[in-house]
Formats: sequence, C-alpha cells, structure tokens
Amino acid sequence: MLDCQNISVICIDLQEKLVNMLLNSDLIAQNATKLMNAAHILNINTLITEQYPKGLGSTIESIKAITSFKTIEKTSFSALEVLPELKKDIVIFGIETHICVYQTVLDLLKKGHNVYVVADCCASRSELNYKTSLELMKQFGAKITTLEIVLFELLKTSKHPNFKEIQSLIK
Repeated sequence: MLDCQNISVICIDLQEKLVNMLLNSDLIAQNATKLMNAAHILNINTLITEQYPKGLGSTIESIKAITSFKTIEKTSFSALEVLPELKKDIVIFGIETHICVYQTVLDLLKKGHNVYVVADCCASRSELNYKTSLELMKQFGAKITTLEIVLFELLKTSKHPNFKEIQSLIK
C-alpha cells in the first residue's frame, strides 16, 4: 500500500523533443502533469530526470510550471546512479518506457525497492516496445498501475484533507 510519507515519485525524461515523438503525447503529458500536481499537493518527495537536455530539451512546461521539483541531468539510460536517497516505495513514470523507465525500474528492483509503474503516464514511440517493457517489468516484480489507482491509494479515504483538490485533477 502506498503512503505519502514513504514514497518517492520519479518522473523520467518528460522532455519537449521526446514527448513530441510520441503517438499519444497529449494524453501522457496531461496524465503526468496530474500526477506531478498531486505529488506537489501531497508534499511527496519528487524527482525529475532529464536525458541529455542540451540535445533533447528540458522538461515539458506543464510540469515545470507546477513548482520547483529537483531536476537531475543524466546521460545513462538508468537514472539510479544520479538519484539521491530514495524512499522504499517508488512511483515511477515517463518516457521512453522501454529504455530509461525500464532500466531504472530494473535497477530499483535490484536495490530492493517496491516499484509502481504508472502505465498511463508512460509511453514509447512503438506500442510493441511499450507493452513488452511493461510486461517485462511486471515479470521482474514491478507493480503496473494507473494514475487514478495511485491517487486514490494515496488518499485512502474521501475524508483526506486534500481529497477535493486531488479529485479535481482527474475530473
């Protein structure tokens, strides 16, 4: 079970040039922005990675506009080597699912983290690569989930003080 105090949220490489190559870029950007807004509202430890931003651009504006989340530049496909101390439970999403998300998830699992991959906040340029990587991550022990499942699991109850604010993100 996810708990706001015991998780880290990791947004992998949602950068301008990469997002523009995706078939469903608008939906992924919208869902990822909703998740990042929720992380901000719930005061969750959140990190953003950027793969070679000099060539691929920076994080999309809708996420940069939320607040000053820590952004970490990387050149390795796995983000693990550049990430600071993380909580035991990790909620992760981004692009491309079959490269940077996949390799980061495998490294997190090897380190003993409980990993939740938010499928509707992830994408690849190819549907086959996207679906195959989700299946492989699941086989290795990651939990495949969705934006709404994560949000309501974090809230636990409609009596949560931020319920209406989080609910408004998905209406």
